Amino acid sequence: MIQTFKLIIEYDGTGYHGWQRQKSDRSIQGEIEAALFTMTGRKITVIGSGRTDAGVHALAQVASFRCDTHLTAEVFRKGLNSLLDVDVVICDCQQTAGDFHARYDAKRKTYQYRVINSALPVAIGRQYVWHIRRPLDVAAMRRALPHIIGEHDFTSFEGTGSPQSSSVRHVMQAEFHDGAPDGRIVFNITANGFLKHMVRNIVGTLVKIGLGKGAPEDLGRILAAKDRSRAGATAPPQGLFLVNVEYD
Repeated sequence: MIQTFKLIIEYDGTGYHGWQRQKSDRSIQGEIEAALFTMTGRKITVIGSGRTDAGVHALAQVASFRCDTHLTAEVFRKGLNSLLDVDVVICDCQQTAGDFHARYDAKRKTYQYRVINSALPVAIGRQYVWHIRRPLDVAAMRRALPHIIGEHDFTSFEGTGSPQSSSVRHVMQAEFHDGAPDGRIVFNITANGFLKHMVRNIVGTLVKIGLGKGAPEDLGRILAAKDRSRAGATAPPQGLFLVNVEYD
């Protein structure tokens, strides 16, 4: 009997070449598919809600797969967790509607980017933050955010090598949380979809503004230019987390 399953996955992306299956490098998708083959003897394609880059983490990636099986969702959850390395955890597995598609049915995604803004680097947890020594003007960075709220063409923040049919995305929310004793700054952004490197390129541009190398209103001008060379450098991957995927 063909069934469709929905997975909620948490992973530390440090040791992986991103979500997408690779010919030789380790990937999250490849590891889960290999575990499913061990369980079922079948080559099963696991579809993620989106592709995370090498070194990027997820607290709640969503994936789906279809399989002709009599195994239950709970058996899949327990079996996959017993086969996967400790840096990938299947938090939940549910049988779902037969036409459910983790990527095409996703309506909103939230990413989080974490920065440590302090003179001293951190030893514990360094693989989950971008350490920036020079003081950041978070108030200026926050004033820039309204420029990216709404529906816009985000070509200026799109990474090369992954052309899309459209670079228009709708950002519903973007916010900073700061003031932590350790200098931690957290940036959250929610949109109906994201382009390759979009969040990291936005963060890199915001950090440039926070370092006084641009004004808050520059973000709007960069966005309107539709020119990647106008934006800041791409923020490193280790500070980025996929934290939520929403479906109707």
